[in-house]
Amino acid sequence: MGMTTPGTPALRLVILCRVSTGGQVDGYGLDSQEKDCRKWARTAGHRIVKVLRDEGISGKADEDERAALAEALQLLADGEADGILAPNLDRIARQLTQQEAILSVVWAHGGRAFTADRGEHLADDDDDPMRTFVRQVMGAAAQLERGLIVKRLKSGRRAKAAAGGYATGAPAYGQQAVDGELAEQPVEADVLERMRGWKAEGIGVREICRRLNDSGVPSKRGGKWHPTTVARLLDPAARDASRQQSAAARTAEREQTRRTRADKILSRLT
Repeated sequence: MGMTTPGTPALRLVILCRVSTGGQVDGYGLDSQEKDCRKWARTAGHRIVKVLRDEGISGKADEDERAALAEALQLLADGEADGILAPNLDRIARQLTQQEAILSVVWAHGGRAFTADRGEHLADDDDDPMRTFVRQVMGAAAQLERGLIVKRLKSGRRAKAAAGGYATGAPAYGQQAVDGELAEQPVEADVLERMRGWKAEGIGVREICRRLNDSGVPSKRGGKWHPTTVARLLDPAARDASRQQSAAARTAEREQTRRTRADKILSRLT
């Protein structure tokens, strides 16, 4: 699949590699990706004209944030390359919608898309709907697998936190991480106890906040205290409401980001 045949001229391909900000869980680094792509191109009889790397970039990032992807698409648009070659579709983009949008841009410029694991990904053809179906099912399956991995990691962290262990993230005020477990932070614990005493006396969060700042007591991150921060520490209901509000905002932001990224890439078609 995607191999040249006798008499077929070698194509000019741009290798596109990517690793995310959090590092590659599977250990599939940039050098290994490039090696696999070069091996495939050599076997297929194609020529590499440039190697581009998006290092420390999430596969969910849009074109504006991925300099290598943007340059690869520009090379196709300028006629300086005939196609792109990635180790697999996941390195082009993680989200299926973004994958499809990027492939559409490649084909719109008359380019061809290859991956070292599957060969050529042919442009959509009304006479061959199975071609599109198979590609999208494979992309959806890969996206599902990544989602399940993330879910297992989150479930494990939640279970550890529920059992009183330290899962991830910054410890709450009054606590610190010691050897992978939560332990009391003595100085912060004393401050927290003082704050609770003030609240029991009927002192409001703004006054508590003022007293802490006037005394030069730093917040968890070393800055000034704010009434909302004090309220979250002393009022479980306020803390839960803040968490729910933040979670809803993050969900809405992720959804908007997905739509914006796909729209930006698709705008290259117009």
